[in-house]
Amino acid sequence: MRDFKYIWLLGLIGTALIVIVPVVLVLQPESEAATNPWDHVPDDSPATDHSALLKGPFETGSDVTLACLDCHDDAATEVMRTNHWTWQAPPVEVDWREEPVSTGKANVLNNFCIGIQSNWTGCTRCHAGYGWEGADFIETATEDDVDCLVCHDQSGQYVKAASGLPADGVDLVAAAQSVGLPTRENCGSCHFNGGGGDAVKHGDLDETLYYPDEALDVHMGRHDFQCTDCHQTADHDIKGRSISVSVDNANQVACTDCHDAAPHDDARVNAHTDSVACQTCHIPAGARREPTKMVWDWSAAGQDLPEDQHSYLKIKGSFIYEGDFIPAYDWYAGTAERYLLGDPIDPNEVTRINDPIGDITDPNAKIWPFKIHRANQIYDTVNNILLVPKTVGEGGYWTEFNWDLAAQLGSDVTGLDYSGEYGFTWTEMYWPITHMVAPAELALKCSDCHSADSRMDWEALGYLGDPMRWGGRNVGTQGSE
Repeated sequence: MRDFKYIWLLGLIGTALIVIVPVVLVLQPESEAATNPWDHVPDDSPATDHSALLKGPFETGSDVTLACLDCHDDAATEVMRTNHWTWQAPPVEVDWREEPVSTGKANVLNNFCIGIQSNWTGCTRCHAGYGWEGADFIETATEDDVDCLVCHDQSGQYVKAASGLPADGVDLVAAAQSVGLPTRENCGSCHFNGGGGDAVKHGDLDETLYYPDEALDVHMGRHDFQCTDCHQTADHDIKGRSISVSVDNANQVACTDCHDAAPHDDARVNAHTDSVACQTCHIPAGARREPTKMVWDWSAAGQDLPEDQHSYLKIKGSFIYEGDFIPAYDWYAGTAERYLLGDPIDPNEVTRINDPIGDITDPNAKIWPFKIHRANQIYDTVNNILLVPKTVGEGGYWTEFNWDLAAQLGSDVTGLDYSGEYGFTWTEMYWPITHMVAPAELALKCSDCHSADSRMDWEALGYLGDPMRWGGRNVGTQGSE
């Protein structure tokens, strides 16, 4: 007869192995990332001192450009091929339209200042060119209309005015002699001030990024990244896309351009990356230092009320700003379905001008953080289409405070059929939060999403509940197979 005296010890060892081995496998550090992030950061050579090369005098910005082209003879041609110049991308095929779609600042509307068409002289203060005053500028412009200084000036006193021309008082010789590689100040002079002022449009771009600390943005604050370290450039074509104007995802910037797709030491954290964008955890809030515009009611414009840039301006209406806000979260696969001029709307519903594409069943979609900007903007109450009013210049709303006239003058340019009857309707625009990346120690913790006080609306995202309890996107999710 066998001796089972020590059989209990074998059972104890087996039970211990069942418990301990999975824990060890989960907690052990993953293998070192396949790539070193620094291998992908440009190692730029020092800029050439131009103080002895560009003596001047220069009467106009175009004079400076012509001097630049003496040595950089292809530069203007390269710039004029880019979307930064044309403000309109070539046509691309999209699933939500039968015909190819070409979009850009030049031909779409938004729910901030609404649209460039008929408002060129004001909007093109931020164009990388000189003299955009009408619809035919891109077709008729020449190389000397390219503005080299807006991206390369380091004098700190170069400012653009109406139609993109240098402002009065700018020392063009000092600007030309100072030129160097683009800095945050160059890019930010336009991108931090989109929508009419600092921090207005983006929930993650404002002038605090000129000199940020590492708590605000770990890349710019700790490592002194310039914009072009991520938005890398070849032949003046700058990498990046924004669903505010773009409908494709070509030439986009991604965290994985530098970082490994599974960069964490903990496998449980890496398991999130199939469904959660890096930005969702590593950018815990939007507008972390300066408040950003969240609501714009154009229908309130025209009244003689006390003015404040964060609450009311007669020419623009009333606003609501928020700072350090918790982003809205939605599924996003990298593109959006966009409202195009002339598309019909239901004025009784909120119109999404750029609706992120993706849902819980889309394997390419991840949960992303967004700023959602809401506006009450002008539309044609008979044709049920959004309108582009003329706001700038002669006859514009900011001069005459006459919405009917502004709608007619804008429609004369856009070609929209304006019935003569207008009203206001609510719209939304989605702005992905991708800058102001916090250090790892300030990233979201498990309890920020998986607790009774979760910032996530799991059911709205398509889950049956918190996936920690109810399972992931492929386990019993609403709408999944």
